[in-house]
Amino acid sequence: MRRLLKIITGIFFAAMPLFLTSIPCAAQETVLNWCPFNEDHDRTLITGIPPMQGEDVKNLQEELKALHYYNGPLDGIYGPLTQKAVRKFQQDHHLQDNAVVNWETWHTLALRIEKPVAGTEKMPPPTGEIAIVVDTTKRKLTVMADGKPYKQFNVACGKPSTPSPVGTWKVVHKAINWGTGFGTRWIGLNVPWGTYGIHGTNKPFSIGSYASHGCIRMHNSSVEQLYPWVSKGTPVYIIGSPFGVPGQGHKKLVRGDRGSDVFEVQRTLKRLGYYEGEVDGIFGYGMETAIKKFRKANGLPMDNYVDSKMYQALGL
Repeated sequence: MRRLLKIITGIFFAAMPLFLTSIPCAAQETVLNWCPFNEDHDRTLITGIPPMQGEDVKNLQEELKALHYYNGPLDGIYGPLTQKAVRKFQQDHHLQDNAVVNWETWHTLALRIEKPVAGTEKMPPPTGEIAIVVDTTKRKLTVMADGKPYKQFNVACGKPSTPSPVGTWKVVHKAINWGTGFGTRWIGLNVPWGTYGIHGTNKPFSIGSYASHGCIRMHNSSVEQLYPWVSKGTPVYIIGSPFGVPGQGHKKLVRGDRGSDVFEVQRTLKRLGYYEGEVDGIFGYGMETAIKKFRKANGLPMDNYVDSKMYQALGL
């Protein structure tokens, strides 16, 4: 009986991630106070034939090179030379010496890289009314106190294919060490079309670039400084183009798309009297109906998507 119970328990916890991804985030908070993410998870690198490859391996090589453990090419291949460097790093930092790059190794690397990079001096907490402004064009996060800049940090924003959610949001969740790949702190936002937040990273070289799946990445030392300054309800203003990284142009929108661009089109259609649904950044049937009405009224071909001609007609 005890063995059977152990087997059933194992099956339950193995299936839990699949169960959680099938229900809304709000319901998941009730289940485990945890919400799964589709971005920034650190892949565990292991030895094998053929060797693992990817951008994360290249990031690993860059970090090892910066710490003087690796002198080979930045080719993104987890081969013998990179594995040897990892094992030396693990030995020097009292980690398991097995060339397996798991969360603990990623995290330890990030902490060592940040020391010369972040340079964050300790400051007393700001007083007064606190707000956060994230400029996606400059990749800067500014803490405002009573409407005046108090402290500014470098950040990484969403890459062109997965831009950060431009808009006015607020903090709805805070957590420490909340899942791998999100550094030491998580500050969740109330973006209606997905799970977005401000968090640390185990990829410190990405700070200052367009690199994330939409979240705002900070050095761990920076987000640890920011974390106690904000509370649930703190306003967060993410400014920039709602249509993504500057210079990338407007993408064609079809049913099922989500994002700031969908949000902006919905808001415009609602202002013009074509859209009656919720402005939530999710392209559903209601938005599709509004698009058809708008296209017909403006002499555009009777399609159910937003293309360059419709953007032009909307004034976007």
